[in-house]
Amino acid sequence: MSTTEENRRQVLYWRLLARIFDPDEQATLEQGSMAIVGDLGLPAALLDPSVSVDTVVQRFPQLEAEFDGLMTDATDDRDGEVRRAALVSKLLLNVFATGSGNVTAGQLARWQSDAGWFERALGCRPGELRGRAAAAGAGGGAGSGSGRGPGGGVGTGPGNGFDVDLGPVLAGIEGELVNRMQLREVLADNRLAKQLTPSMSLIEQLLRDKDNLDGVALANAKALIRRFVDEVAEVLRTQVAQASAGTIDRSIPPKRVYRNLDIDRTIWKNLPNWSPEDERLYVDRLFYKQTAKRVTPARLIVVVDQSGSMVDAMVNCTILASIFTGLPKVDVHLVAYDTRAVDLTPWVHDPFEVLLRTNLGGGTDGTVALDLARPKIVDPRNTVVVWISDFYEWNEQGVFDGMAAIHRSGARFIPVGSVSSGGQQSVNPWFRQRFKDQGTPVLSGRIKKLVVELKNFLAF
Repeated sequence: MSTTEENRRQVLYWRLLARIFDPDEQATLEQGSMAIVGDLGLPAALLDPSVSVDTVVQRFPQLEAEFDGLMTDATDDRDGEVRRAALVSKLLLNVFATGSGNVTAGQLARWQSDAGWFERALGCRPGELRGRAAAAGAGGGAGSGSGRGPGGGVGTGPGNGFDVDLGPVLAGIEGELVNRMQLREVLADNRLAKQLTPSMSLIEQLLRDKDNLDGVALANAKALIRRFVDEVAEVLRTQVAQASAGTIDRSIPPKRVYRNLDIDRTIWKNLPNWSPEDERLYVDRLFYKQTAKRVTPARLIVVVDQSGSMVDAMVNCTILASIFTGLPKVDVHLVAYDTRAVDLTPWVHDPFEVLLRTNLGGGTDGTVALDLARPKIVDPRNTVVVWISDFYEWNEQGVFDGMAAIHRSGARFIPVGSVSSGGQQSVNPWFRQRFKDQGTPVLSGRIKKLVVELKNFLAF
């Protein structure tokens, strides 16, 4: 690439950065970019962030093929890098320069369309990266990767991992736009509602506003919640299936049947009985493998703080409880609370129905949850209580005393401060220290840690 072409390309990218971080035009960069685009025979609409990519392609159909797969090959050094920079700048500007203030349904729809073109440029189907991020966010963070693409750091395609990073970014921008608009307006429009990508931020808004929805808006809200629940459940089922299966119960003597016969150990232990004359090994004792695991049904009691700061935990643990409900020899109970507690056990098999019965927000009073959970502990040695909260309680000592009593009863008590994909959750330091002193440290991190803890206790 000649020095002149390099300078022209840099002008386009400096102009892109200036417009993303400051919506006000920089006259010199705008004039230079306009001249470059004109020399390339490209439309001036490429420089206007208010014009959608759809509109550009409708007016100039020959550009559609150029946008498709535009950012998929990081090693492409063909001629025309300045032209490519102009097209890439259009995609990046429309997707990442979202401004501030209220967002209309039309603006959201246009952004979703532009994001779809951006995904096509990365070699994906429209909505694919955002949908993938929604599913991965529940069960574990997306993988990391980086790539530098055509034009010096613009992007790369699915083959090298850069799209794995971009999925959560795009989903986050979409969630922010949804936060800035009148969601009810979108839900009342079937076409717009179908274009929404389910995400944790969107589900939180739907759960908070569900009592104010009816008709078409309510039906679309339920459909979005159902889609998100199904996507997260698929990820969590895989994690449950892959987690440790627990340890063998060696307190139970091995069953003396042929399939459990430990042939190697039997031969080794009877070697002193070898007869050189007969060339025979005389076996006077058989040894068997121990395979016994838990046979008594275990009771799993999940207590979830449904106050406003715990929506991620509420969604994930509701789905997780439903998965364990479907496993053999597990009796699952689910309690949700803020300043009031509700027993959701009758619906624990269906996380969708559970979420529709939750009321996010309000304060936190763990004593009401204790009143519901304690009577459920019938056989303490065969019971595990998982308590998910940030543990910011108004009656700290009273709540902790109740939890300590559960621990002393012989039940397994697991306090959990985070069940999000990123593992970040603020936990009351007062509770954190007392749980540590008690020997039941707070489990904070990815939800997979909780899955492993539960499977070890339940010993599947």
